[in-house]
Amino acid sequence: MTLPYGLNANDFGHTTHKGAVTVRPLTANDRAEWTRLWRLYLEFYETELPVAQYDLNWARLFDPSEPVFGFLAEVAHKPVGLVHIVMHRTFWMDAPSCYLQDLYADAALRGTGIGRALIEHVYESVRAAGGSRVHWLTHHTNEVGRRLYSRVADESGFIQYRKVL
Repeated sequence: MTLPYGLNANDFGHTTHKGAVTVRPLTANDRAEWTRLWRLYLEFYETELPVAQYDLNWARLFDPSEPVFGFLAEVAHKPVGLVHIVMHRTFWMDAPSCYLQDLYADAALRGTGIGRALIEHVYESVRAAGGSRVHWLTHHTNEVGRRLYSRVADESGFIQYRKVL
């Protein structure tokens, strides 16, 4: 099935290897490890979501009509990180853009290349799909993450505003 914006799901189905880190697409068998890593990600940002939101997110990741994808990072076949992406249109360019929505690396393994491997996997996937940009947000207190992000991308200088409705 063709996704919105002319995207092809196959462009997001590859595995990459960066040193000891393997990054691969989520599979239906990954639910328990995805839940563990997702929970740790939410804890990092001192937030919680109801189980129903976990279930909805998981369903979206495998819905062929949703332009969202998830990837796991593994070291020695053990899941140690995850990333979620949302492909979308933008009024600023012709090709689709990618919002890297969630990025998490096991706290004990930060600084070992997991985050970089996940980001580079996203770059490769989005490039293969004909995408033109990857962008993301992080909290200003995420100093470890920001050091990595400054090495692999450019800080835009924009400040986010939001209103919960």
